[in-house]
Amino acid sequence: MRNNVLSYLLLPLFASLPFTLNAAPASLVEPASIRVAKEMQGVSVVHPGKIDLNDADALTLQQSLNGIGKAKAEAIVAYREANGPFDSVDELLEIKGIGKALLERNRDKLVVN
Repeated sequence: MRNNVLSYLLLPLFASLPFTLNAAPASLVEPASIRVAKEMQGVSVVHPGKIDLNDADALTLQQSLNGIGKAKAEAIVAYREANGPFDSVDELLEIKGIGKALLERNRDKLVVN
């Protein structure tokens, strides 16, 4: 009896599985070849979950990065305003109070577009 009950409960679940897999939305990740082609054309590439150093305000930097408080976030914005947009994430080392360890802790969260 136990096997019959389980089969009645599980059979519809497994029978509908292929339909739900086909109905799932397509992946939102674009292939690398398309991404490279867009970069070559000058189209901005979106990096989900990453913070663009050239667009982020002080509050976003403060809330999203480890070890970055109000003063360092404001220093990052001030450096960007004084020297123009960042060319690379490594340029953060030019800012007083940001060292290699702090940069490495946050490198995977940052991008420069």
